[in-house]
Amino acid sequence: MKRALVTGGGGFLGSYICRDLGARGVEVVSLQRGDYPALAALGVTTVRGDIADADSVMRAAEGCDTVFHVAAKAGVWGSYESYRVANVVGTERVLEACAAQGVARLVYTSTPSVVHGGDDVAGVDESAPYASHFLTAYPATKAEAERMVLAQHGEKLATVALRPHLIWGPGDNHLVPRIIQRHRAGRLRFVGDGSNVIDGVYVENAATAHLLAADCLERGGACGGKAYFITNGEPMPLRDLVNGIVVAAGLPPVKRTIPPAVAYCVGALLELIFTLLRRESEPMMTRFVAKQLSTDHWYDISASARDFGYQPAVSTEEGLRRLAEALRGKLPPA
Repeated sequence: MKRALVTGGGGFLGSYICRDLGARGVEVVSLQRGDYPALAALGVTTVRGDIADADSVMRAAEGCDTVFHVAAKAGVWGSYESYRVANVVGTERVLEACAAQGVARLVYTSTPSVVHGGDDVAGVDESAPYASHFLTAYPATKAEAERMVLAQHGEKLATVALRPHLIWGPGDNHLVPRIIQRHRAGRLRFVGDGSNVIDGVYVENAATAHLLAADCLERGGACGGKAYFITNGEPMPLRDLVNGIVVAAGLPPVKRTIPPAVAYCVGALLELIFTLLRRESEPMMTRFVAKQLSTDHWYDISASARDFGYQPAVSTEEGLRRLAEALRGKLPPA
């Protein structure tokens, strides 16, 4: 690997991947819509543009031997078309650029939600089928994009899809701040008693997995054309991780709860109201969030260990310690 493109390099996971690539001496290019001075400080070449814009992606991929396609529209609310353009069309543009620019390797950032239709998912491996239905556009469009990427694996372009689950850590601009803000506002509740089992992944572990997968592709390893779950390998009750995060922020543990059936009905009602009123802001609860907060969703990561040597180096306990330091201002964001 000599020159690599990271789409969405200014984002949470993307910035860690850029940092790790730079530490290896790889020349790094990032494609993103905004301006990120932190990337320039890392020596990253930035190309501003939208992931669905063919010209922007083509320019960013020029001269690259590896692409980490991290950019996506995440979240649980918004029009299907907006997710389709970002996640499906954007992936099509990346694949087109890889073909035109002679890129040899593509590591695609997917999500475990592609196999989670709303029921408990406990300890499944990559043999689990795609969900037969989805409660929101994000996993539906990510599943479509993942299929496209894996279908393109071949002699000219080696591909792999990683499914990191609930990425968190210093610099997080989504999960951690949302938990903290809602708790401070008195609006954070467990859906059920919080005993449902989940397994997130500390951001540095997720970034490491991406580089290991790229290495595997480079040497023609077993990961080509496959998808892999990426977690910390530490299944735990949801309440333990959530309360670990709020305590790291200097807040008291969450104690209030709401029955799962009530949360699901409230989510369905709010979705209907927001749709009828054409409101773009996200409802406080949706059916997808109610299911995510009340069901088991943890995964067998033994395939990633076997095929490309992924071993989570930072434990949840250590990650929470680092997060607490970062939230106290002792660590700069990535």
